Amino acid sequence: MARGAPRGAVRPGAPAGAQRAVHGLLACGGVIAVAMLALAFVEVRQRPVLFVTWAIVAGGGYLLALGLLGRVRGAGGRGLALCLVLGALWRVPLLVQAPRLSSDVYRYVWDGRLQRLGEDPYRLVPDDPAAADLHTPVTRQLNNGWVPSPYPPGAELFFRLVTAVEESAGAMKGALAACDALVVLVVLRLLAASGRSAWWSLAYAWNPLVALEGAGNGHVDLLGTLALVAAAWALARRWRTAAALAFALAVGIKFAPIVLAPLLWRRLRVRDVLAGTALLLALYLPLGSLGAYLAEWRFNGPLFAALRPLASPTRLAALAVLTGLLVAIWARARLSVDSAAAWAWPVAAALALGPSVYPWYLLWLTPFLFTPATRPLAVWTVTILPTYLALYLERVHGSWGLPWWLVAAEYGAVLAAAVVGLRFARQQQADAGRHALFVTTRRV
Repeated sequence: MARGAPRGAVRPGAPAGAQRAVHGLLACGGVIAVAMLALAFVEVRQRPVLFVTWAIVAGGGYLLALGLLGRVRGAGGRGLALCLVLGALWRVPLLVQAPRLSSDVYRYVWDGRLQRLGEDPYRLVPDDPAAADLHTPVTRQLNNGWVPSPYPPGAELFFRLVTAVEESAGAMKGALAACDALVVLVVLRLLAASGRSAWWSLAYAWNPLVALEGAGNGHVDLLGTLALVAAAWALARRWRTAAALAFALAVGIKFAPIVLAPLLWRRLRVRDVLAGTALLLALYLPLGSLGAYLAEWRFNGPLFAALRPLASPTRLAALAVLTGLLVAIWARARLSVDSAAAWAWPVAAALALGPSVYPWYLLWLTPFLFTPATRPLAVWTVTILPTYLALYLERVHGSWGLPWWLVAAEYGAVLAAAVVGLRFARQQQADAGRHALFVTTRRV
């Protein structure tokens, strides 16, 4: 064992390459931990350059760690446990503070409070003078108070349950931090079911975006992420009724994963489909303020902006869903049930064509970043971090948006990673073909 390595981090009989990889991972984890600690106390509205610098450091350490994860097979479980604990520790400073990058959690508290008071969050607008007496100091911090709630009923049920315990941002963030921990556990089970190394769970647990948007801002997308990865695990284990119910719950929390419905085709029994449909109907999918969202909200969606002169927002939203469905249909025909790419790329395709691509939208992809096929999406979770600069630009210029060069850099890096990954995959196929031909020739 190398000098200074934590005792028990590497199995004594592990290959030398695995030992070096574990040491490298621990170094990457230290870099990410320092960067995440700094991000917990740097206000992007006041010190944007410093914030982006630390975000890039955290993201760079994460991508380097991904490159090492394929080399740790044979390493001891204690090393993985140490790495998971490290990931949990850098969430703590973010968890105990008020959200800095988004105020959505205050809307969650408002919606939960309204339901417990017998009011309808889909009808009562927070800025309505008639609702003034219903507010608390916490709910007065919510944003976009001129529209009713945009959240589907699965999310609303969660808000109601949490506020029944305590009506605070801290309680909501704590509940979503528990969802974050559960995602790690389910990812571990999914990896075991598919015969992959448990170390790949760090592709989720160490992702800086997950920590910022989970422990930091408390976005409900983490609850949907938990339901979605649970559906993937249940389907891999052939627990078909559980898969149907988990998938229905994910769609009931946010509409994004609906594009993955083709993955369930002929993998569920009729009774499983009926059970999932019954749950979805029980939750009911109201439109809420979806129309206002499509008409008004624009952020970090260059493809939507480019197509906007050609069609209405509603038609473009339908195009995004259709694109995701087509990718899922292709994945259903070509990829296995436990393929990370099959679960991640359809959602990514739909998001990329959407009117807004906020950082927390990518949380839906994060449990499936453990294969080379999803490496470009891992890059996306890093290159999207500088878009938090919009908060600084809004404070300085009074307008909400991003400079073109920042958006170009974000998506350009993802495209470059996809091209490199495709070339690498083709090279591997060519090498495998030449090796097979060489073996056949020698036998002849």
